[in-house]
Amino acid sequence: MYQLLTDSTVDLPYQLLQDNDVHFVSMNVTINNQEYVDDLGHHFNLDQFYQQIGNSVMPSTAQINIGQFVEFFKPYVQAGTPILYLGFSSGLSGTFNNAEQAKTMLLQDYPDAKIYLVDSLAACCGEGLMLLDAIDKRNAGMPIDEHATWLTANRLYYHQWFTVDDLNYLYHGGRVSRTSATVGSLLQIKPVMDVDPQGHLRPVQKVRSRRRSLSALVKNTLADCRNQDDPRIIVATSDADDAAQTVRDQILAKLPNAEIILANIGPTITSHTGLGCVAVFSFGKTKRDFLVWMQVQCRAVRRLSDG
Repeated sequence: MYQLLTDSTVDLPYQLLQDNDVHFVSMNVTINNQEYVDDLGHHFNLDQFYQQIGNSVMPSTAQINIGQFVEFFKPYVQAGTPILYLGFSSGLSGTFNNAEQAKTMLLQDYPDAKIYLVDSLAACCGEGLMLLDAIDKRNAGMPIDEHATWLTANRLYYHQWFTVDDLNYLYHGGRVSRTSATVGSLLQIKPVMDVDPQGHLRPVQKVRSRRRSLSALVKNTLADCRNQDDPRIIVATSDADDAAQTVRDQILAKLPNAEIILANIGPTITSHTGLGCVAVFSFGKTKRDFLVWMQVQCRAVRRLSDG
């Protein structure tokens, strides 16, 4: 048997990971010069954090460093327990690179250790949805090497669509320019974004109302959902429960047997999206890059037909 590991950016409940014997390492968040541990709600009070964001507090986050990973992995390595770590996108943080360096250091002292690292190329519950599938595959008896290979081969089929209500947080996080944030806020533009094949955030559509941005999340998810009978989908939000419920209901109207999990976006990701973010995570039929290419072509065809 092997130990399944991850980090706190999966944004799944602490108790769910505990019940399924998944251990995690935490990101840190700084608010008003006070550092907190993102522990998936075990001790961290997410509601209070949302309130601070609502009062225009601008938090910051710190990646998990090499030393933390060495200490996280070392007990399993010393016990001779193989480990499979599913990590936060390398396109959004240096965290995964630090995990790789920690592995290299440990293998110098424990050359026979079995340490498998998988870059999810995902964030939030995109990584979380992968973890749920990883739990299922581990419980079904998939060997660790096959498991790591499967996750790596299939990671781009996990689609991540999201929209934000306040562009300023994306600006402060370096995801959009100051001009885009200012103009977008003035014109009430709501971007629809996804995660590209390298694990970076990218804008895909720009719409002029909240209602249309939520509808776009639903439409994009339904257009490529692999399992049309009873798919597992996660709808996550940073303090926009009504909007998340709207998205959930619209998906269920088309996929009545879907297992839809409502989740809260944790402090690490919320620090970069602000309040009002709504995101949908699913397992698709096509990989992310090809899916977006198709959408671009479809929009081009529509423009030509309209002209």
